Amino acid sequence: MRIALASDHAAIELKATLRDWLIEQGHEVADLGPETTDSVDYPDFGYKLAGVVADGTAERGIALCGSGIGISISVNRNPNVRCALVSEPLSAALAREHNDANCLALGARLTGVDMAKACVTAFLDTEFAGGRHQRRVDKLSNPDI
Repeated sequence: MRIALASDHAAIELKATLRDWLIEQGHEVADLGPETTDSVDYPDFGYKLAGVVADGTAERGIALCGSGIGISISVNRNPNVRCALVSEPLSAALAREHNDANCLALGARLTGVDMAKACVTAFLDTEFAGGRHQRRVDKLSNPDI
């Protein structure tokens, strides 16, 4: 699967760990930055991640910042992206199954490496259920329907 990752400076370490682990799992991974712990603005990287998911360059995205809140808000500004901030695997799976989330957000200061990997695994392994959920997901991109 083609997966893009982006973070702010607070999540550099978790991003690198997840990047290497995803590559070991056989995924094609694009690290959209940043590359250092120098202070950056999370919206810049959230918008970049949303863009590559929305245009199909990446099938899924993983957004990281200190809490996961700020970057998830910026990713969700793109109407073609559905980013779910999660802290445990059940929410990650439900975000895919019910909401067709194409991006996952995690808080690096709040989520340990093992839990982050469990969330990512649930997110990547769960398919969208469609059916009754489809009309609701359609409204997320087009509230007038």
